[in-house]
Amino acid sequence: MGASQDNTRTATGREIDRIPWVGVLSIDDRAWVVPRLRVRECTAGEFVLRAGDLPTHWYGVVEGMLKVDHVDGAAEHLTFSGIPAGGWFGEGTLIKGHPFLFSVQALRKSVVACLAATDFQALTQRSIAFNRYAMGQLNERLAQFIAAREIDRMADDEQRLACSLLWLRNPVLFPSAGDVLMITQQDLSNLIGMSRQRVNKALAALEGRGVLRVEYRTLRFLDPQKLRDSAAAL
Repeated sequence: MGASQDNTRTATGREIDRIPWVGVLSIDDRAWVVPRLRVRECTAGEFVLRAGDLPTHWYGVVEGMLKVDHVDGAAEHLTFSGIPAGGWFGEGTLIKGHPFLFSVQALRKSVVACLAATDFQALTQRSIAFNRYAMGQLNERLAQFIAAREIDRMADDEQRLACSLLWLRNPVLFPSAGDVLMITQQDLSNLIGMSRQRVNKALAALEGRGVLRVEYRTLRFLDPQKLRDSAAAL
């Protein structure tokens, strides 16, 4: 997707309604940007962009979930984050103008929106509200990437899972996040870098403490404070 936009289409009204930053714009700015938004349907495992791609677009998830990761010079695989519906990414790279340092891949069938880099830059000139939104994203993303490094080093599976789930519910990065997260146990396994068996065991432990309830392809969060406690220490 980073290299070609041939498979994109115009966003539908329903899809536009699921893009959180559109709601902060003035009527005129919204009318200007909406026709410029494009969406693409991605299959599970498909790359949205690869490390080294030039920043030609700003990206967001309308449906599904993406995975952000990186392989360093020592061939160490590091997962930074999952991006559920409502999340947007790549603004820092667009501002710097450098190639992407990470790859983004669909964990499952997803609908991904994009805004051309030139339109992103133009919108920052047009809208103070949009600038505030982008700055909030950058500040929160920095904290997220620092935390991701620590999560990857955690030895306790339950704490590692709880920390990852806590970030997936971050209201700044993912304003659509609520008490229900549409995600499979296989998705969690791929995202966190743990085997499905270890994920299942950790989920069962969190469920047993009343943190969440495991449903079909869904996690329902029952007690936000217990989730924070589980992420902090077990």
